[in-house]
Amino acid sequence: MPNIKVFSGSSHPDLAQKVVDRLGIGLGKVVLKKFSNQETSVEIGESVRGEDVYIIQSGSGEVNDNLMELLIMINACKIASASRVTAVIPCFPYARQDKKDKSRAPISAKLVANMLSVSGADHIITMDLHASQIQGFFDIPVDNLYAEPAVLKWIKENITDWRSCVIVSPDAGGAKRVTAIADRLNVDFALIHKERKKANEVASMVLVGDVKDKIAILVDDMADTCGTVCHAADKLLEAGASKVYAILTHGIFSGPAISRINNASFEAVVVTNTIPQDSHMKECSKIQCIDVSTILAEAIRRTHNGESVTYLFRHVPM
Repeated sequence: MPNIKVFSGSSHPDLAQKVVDRLGIGLGKVVLKKFSNQETSVEIGESVRGEDVYIIQSGSGEVNDNLMELLIMINACKIASASRVTAVIPCFPYARQDKKDKSRAPISAKLVANMLSVSGADHIITMDLHASQIQGFFDIPVDNLYAEPAVLKWIKENITDWRSCVIVSPDAGGAKRVTAIADRLNVDFALIHKERKKANEVASMVLVGDVKDKIAILVDDMADTCGTVCHAADKLLEAGASKVYAILTHGIFSGPAISRINNASFEAVVVTNTIPQDSHMKECSKIQCIDVSTILAEAIRRTHNGESVTYLFRHVPM
């Protein structure tokens, strides 16, 4: 692949390595360090003049540092005469702050979109945005890829009686995602309506749908402290579900998340590697990982060659 350079930020070098291995190229040279006052320093170690540049950086770990590093890398490539700079952001930072849901609340996702545009990004590739309307915050092209094809593949390969399962959304916001998966599998779906007293705390839950003597598969785009999914699992078992699985695109797992999963009655909690999961998997045997590097690599290859990425919305690349 001529005229392409792929660089990795420090948030998820393992994913970036898998992507370039799939593309059959090497990672671009870049030195990332911090000055003693914690300012981020970036040195691009090779020429990018006239090149199609892709920078892979996920919104995980030290989110603010990683976001700043991404902005500086984009700008460094842009002012070094790169022909196009694409930010590949598997997990979009600040995606949950996407609307003004109370007085004086910021719309931080829009601010991040503005910062990416101003830094010089020409194109964004991301995965399972918390709200797909975030694409409208940008005036540059955004490809929002879906983990759904990889999730369907995992369900068919790992759950033997998947034909008699129920796909469950742990909140009303995920209803669209859940109905899409249920339609593709031709199974029933259910919904849990929850009321929050304040952020990260769930007050009450009501199950809408029948899960008695069926395998329940909870599907959501992200799990942070895991209070909601663990509550939902208990609710499903109370309602007579035989087994409960959770499938989550972005496994953030902050605070008490791991201990909650260990104490909950999940058969498995399946996440993708948009966020590094090695340390989480060591701490919790229930966590399993789906590799999405093939989807990201194929999106980069198709973008570079000027091909459509529509195929990736319904299929996992072979």
